[in-house]
Amino acid sequence: MVSTDRIESTLLEALEHASGNGCPPKLAEAMHYAVFPGGARVRPKLCLAVAMACAEDSPELVNAAAASIELLHCASLVHDDLPCFDDAEIRRGKPSVHRAFGEDLAVLTGDALIVQAFQVLGRAGRVAPRRLGELLCLIGDSVGGPTGIVAGQAWESEPKVTLVDYERSKTGSLFAAATAAGAIACGADPNAWGKVGDRIGEAYQVADDILDFAGDPEKIGKPVGQDAVHGRPSFAIEHGLKEAKRRLEHLVSSAIRAIPPCPGRAAMRQQVAMEARRFTPDEPLRAAEAAVA
Repeated sequence: MVSTDRIESTLLEALEHASGNGCPPKLAEAMHYAVFPGGARVRPKLCLAVAMACAEDSPELVNAAAASIELLHCASLVHDDLPCFDDAEIRRGKPSVHRAFGEDLAVLTGDALIVQAFQVLGRAGRVAPRRLGELLCLIGDSVGGPTGIVAGQAWESEPKVTLVDYERSKTGSLFAAATAAGAIACGADPNAWGKVGDRIGEAYQVADDILDFAGDPEKIGKPVGQDAVHGRPSFAIEHGLKEAKRRLEHLVSSAIRAIPPCPGRAAMRQQVAMEARRFTPDEPLRAAEAAVA
């Protein structure tokens, strides 16, 4: 199973580099605050798990890819919580960055984390330069247009959006990048692995829809009911809790079946199943079903 020690140490090293001599103290503090302590680190763990399953031969590049994806995820949370979007007061059980440091520093913190994500990759690319270009393009595509997480956020400003387009960009793109990046960083074929990440990402989004619909904000560390308030697409709202649960179970099973042949296939299946158990919201789903009944 994947240890988070590799992820945490690489993230810490990246932030020490970004907040070194000359960095404004409040910006340095806000960047650290946005990244630590982290959440489940699901995306970077999947990146490492794929590389390990494919018999990784370049740990430094794999670590950088995993850290890059987590930095981009953290940046997206900082921006997502801003008053112009969700105006969320809580993130990961503590005040959101703009609540703790002000809106101006929150914008700059998100920007700085995005830049640092690509600097981490650039510094590690020297160990396997032939793989760096593909990694940069893959991770860049997962963040920008036309279907990255920025596009996913931008769909909220459109008058109409389908559930599939919204959730594939907003959540699925970075999960697909996580698994594909793990393959690229160790010289394996990323195409099949991207499909695995895409299905995990959709499962994660369905679980998040359920939590937003029926979760306890104190337990999940962020406000609930935001999809309904902001009129965002939600599988749980559109199809109901029972269908959301069935969809979630199908997606997790589909992701496990999609894992391609590799030296560590059995361990990878266990890793996906374990991560799925972490984000599968059984408790709030049961509570909500009882309330509806």
